[in-house]
Amino acid sequence: MKKFNLLLMLCALLGVQLAFSQDKKIEVLWESKEQLPTPESVLYYAKDNVLFVSLIDGSGSEKDGKGGIAQLNTDGTIKNAAWVTGLNAPKGLAIHKGLLYIADITDVIVVDVVTGNVIDEIAVEGATFLNDVTVDNNGIVYISDTRENKIFQLRNGKVSLYLDNVPSVNGLKAEGGKLLALTGKEFWSIDANKKVTVFTKGFDQGGDGLEPVGNGDYIVTCWVGLVYYVKANGEIQKMLDVQGKMNTADLGYNQKEEVLYIPTFNSNSVVAYKLK
Repeated sequence: MKKFNLLLMLCALLGVQLAFSQDKKIEVLWESKEQLPTPESVLYYAKDNVLFVSLIDGSGSEKDGKGGIAQLNTDGTIKNAAWVTGLNAPKGLAIHKGLLYIADITDVIVVDVVTGNVIDEIAVEGATFLNDVTVDNNGIVYISDTRENKIFQLRNGKVSLYLDNVPSVNGLKAEGGKLLALTGKEFWSIDANKKVTVFTKGFDQGGDGLEPVGNGDYIVTCWVGLVYYVKANGEIQKMLDVQGKMNTADLGYNQKEEVLYIPTFNSNSVVAYKLK
């Protein structure tokens, strides 16, 4: 009897190990049908169950006033195609206490989530290509400049240089007292003392979007058309390769429903995927 129980226990442990070793997959749920002019970033906002989508609508570095923010419902239908207008080339998005922060070339745009009104435009001195933005629990905003290889910090209304020599830095995420950053083909973890640890590396192309799964794992996109699953131990697994067919820019993620929302950039749409 003891041997039988031991065998059952071993089988159970083996089953758990196999479950954890299985590759992750994503399956298409929908693609938005209405044209979204050059969508670069999607942010899922759980409070209102809505998607914010940054629309470049032209050159990613030209101050032409054509950019804006659209609102999508979580089934891919348009809620408000022109929720915010008059921006230039808006990219990364982050929300904190009812304020939406937008990286827009050389400025951080602040929008009231309730009204959609722009309440502040903060110039970032020395910036040339602001790309992503994240906010920590204390309301401190971090903004990446991919061309200048810098991370800026917005604190109490004032901008300062937070970290220099961050190669091709793009995707950012403040999590657990650390700042996570995609730097070229590497994934960095930066602690409160600005000590850098390479959490993992080996992406085929430079990273773009970064979202926590909620269990210590992460999802990473590369603009050229790659989506990766990154485990808490740093192991990376390619879930999607659509290079040459569509782009996979800065994703949004619904942790509760395990749904990814990926802006396709040049294909002018957003695609939702279920994580399996």
